[in-house]
Amino acid sequence: MEQQVVSSSSDTQMKLVCAGMTDVGQVREHNEDDFYLSEGEEALCIVADGMGGHRSGEVASALAIKAIVEFYRETLAPYAELHHDSSVSPEQHRLTQAIKTANSAVFAAASSNEAYRNMGTTIVGGFFTDQGVYLAHIGDSRCYRLREGSLEQRTEDHSLANEYVRMGILSAEDVEYFPYKNVITRACGLADEVEVDVHFEDLQAGDVYLFCSDGLSDMVSDAEINVIMNDHDNLEDMCRELVARANANGGADNITVVLAKIE
Repeated sequence: MEQQVVSSSSDTQMKLVCAGMTDVGQVREHNEDDFYLSEGEEALCIVADGMGGHRSGEVASALAIKAIVEFYRETLAPYAELHHDSSVSPEQHRLTQAIKTANSAVFAAASSNEAYRNMGTTIVGGFFTDQGVYLAHIGDSRCYRLREGSLEQRTEDHSLANEYVRMGILSAEDVEYFPYKNVITRACGLADEVEVDVHFEDLQAGDVYLFCSDGLSDMVSDAEINVIMNDHDNLEDMCRELVARANANGGADNITVVLAKIE
C-alpha cells in the first residue's frame, strides 16, 4: 500500500516543486509514517515516523502533522507581529513553536488515553522561504540535500548510535551492526517539553532536499540514494525508485520519502 502526493508553490524568487510517497514496506502490517506537502502559500514539508504499540504510532504521527499544519494555518499573519523570541528569526521561531505544539498535542493524547501511553513520533521538516530553508528535526528521521550531484546529510540523528559515535565509543562503520541502532534519544510526544533542532541554510537553484523516515535510510545506503537521485529528474520517479530500492533491500520498516526541488 502506498500513497503519493505532488505539489508546487512559486513566487518571484523561486519555484518549489515537491513530491511525497509512503509505503508500508515488506514486514510491517500497517504504516505508522505520515507526511505533509504544503497545499497553500506555506512552502512546508514534513515527515513523521510514529512509534507505539496497538497502532498508536500512526496516531502519533498523524496527530503531530495535524498540529503543525494547523499552527501554520493559524499564524498566516506576519509572524513577526506575534509573540516570538527576538534572538531568532520569526520564521525559525514559528517552525520551532509549530513542532512544540505538536509535541504538546501528542503528549496530551498519550497522557489521557491508556491505549496511547508512551506513543511518540520523530519529526523532520523544512520551511522554505525567499531567504532560504529552515530545517527542523527530532529523532532519527533525516534530511539530505543533493547539490551539484553530491548528496549530504543535513540533520544529525538523535539516536543512541550517533551519541556513541560522537563519544568515540562506536565507529561510523560499525553503526550498521550496532544492536541498538534504532534506539532514539529524543522524540516528539514522550514528555511535556522537547528540544527541537533547527538551523537555516541558503538555497541554490537545482537543490533537491530529501526528507525521509529511517525505513529509507536504514535500508538504502547514502551512496545508493545519491545514485538514484542523480539518475532521475522527475521527483515522482525519484520517489518511486527510492521506495522500490528500500523494499528490494528488505523493506524492514515503513518507508516515507518527501522531495523538494528548487527551480
